[in-house]
Amino acid sequence: MPSPSLRRVGNDTIAQPAPQDTGESQDKNEGDAGPPRRSLSPSRAGDFLTCPLLYRYRVIDRLPEPPSPAAARGTLVHAVLERLFDEPAAGRTPPAAQALLVPQWERLVAEEPELAGLFDDEQERSAWLAGAREMLERYFTLEDPTRLEPRHREHAVEAVLESGLLLRGYIDRVDVAPDGQIRIVDYKTGTAPKEEYEARALFQMKFYAVVLWLTEQRVPKLLQLIYLGNGEIVRYAPDESDLRATVRKIDALWRAIERARSTGDWRPRPSRLCDWCAHKSICPAFGGTPPPLPGLRAPSPSPEPASPPSPAGPAIPAQAAPVARPEAPAGVPALAPADSPDPSPPVPAQPASPADTPAQTAG
Repeated sequence: MPSPSLRRVGNDTIAQPAPQDTGESQDKNEGDAGPPRRSLSPSRAGDFLTCPLLYRYRVIDRLPEPPSPAAARGTLVHAVLERLFDEPAAGRTPPAAQALLVPQWERLVAEEPELAGLFDDEQERSAWLAGAREMLERYFTLEDPTRLEPRHREHAVEAVLESGLLLRGYIDRVDVAPDGQIRIVDYKTGTAPKEEYEARALFQMKFYAVVLWLTEQRVPKLLQLIYLGNGEIVRYAPDESDLRATVRKIDALWRAIERARSTGDWRPRPSRLCDWCAHKSICPAFGGTPPPLPGLRAPSPSPEPASPPSPAGPAIPAQAAPVARPEAPAGVPALAPADSPDPSPPVPAQPASPADTPAQTAG
């Protein structure tokens, strides 16, 4: 049963999906004419844990990011697996999945024409599609979709914690057994992390579990990560104490985000993932200079050497000075370079949508 200290909101079917991957929201507190309630998704939580400056660039600055082949392949494979379950059970076969691949890619390109520019020629595109085909073939060695009837696919969920923080996100698949037991399934197109680095992936799944704990009024029975990059499945059975602890971790993470927002101190956290970051050229860890924070006027040019900015100021020197590595909030798992799912950032790089725009800064 849900904790009495947590408020339940929403229901198990959201007619209009909530904006995906928001760091901030335009949702009003019910009956409140004040500022919008801010929200957090697992993707944006992952951004802050990976690198606070990355969170700032994606949520506060809303800097555009070019699509990457790895992220686009992940989107394509997810789309195929979602639509595979539109078929009758007996029709969910490997050939049926392969037949969906090109039409789904054409649909994605029609929706986002810039994806067509990922490849120089047809040979390069065919090699990329072959990688997606291999992942779909691998899926059928891990599950038999003819024996599954998901309750939800690409399921938009949201719930509010007692702290007032709105949690929201999209779950790849929710299975519900005849006795009501819930299984949360997430597809990963990368490879399974080493055991010591599983905490980050499980934190994302526990995040989803907290939301369903509140909206469904029962603890999910199983969290299942399907790694299509190397054909492994990671399973975890949470209990109520797990989810209470996760709520505390999410609240601690949000306090760290709010602290960075109030001080303007969005420090980079260098790691091997930096090699795939779209913003490396403006990162102070590599000699770059972040743009001024939105809403703040850039300093006027001066012939005199500028004084070092205060820690709370938005400007950071362009010199490649040593950068302090910020620690993750207490109790929240830090990310490890080995946790990258493909040769790409852990969260698909894509331009922010209008729905993510903070009402006060324009996440």
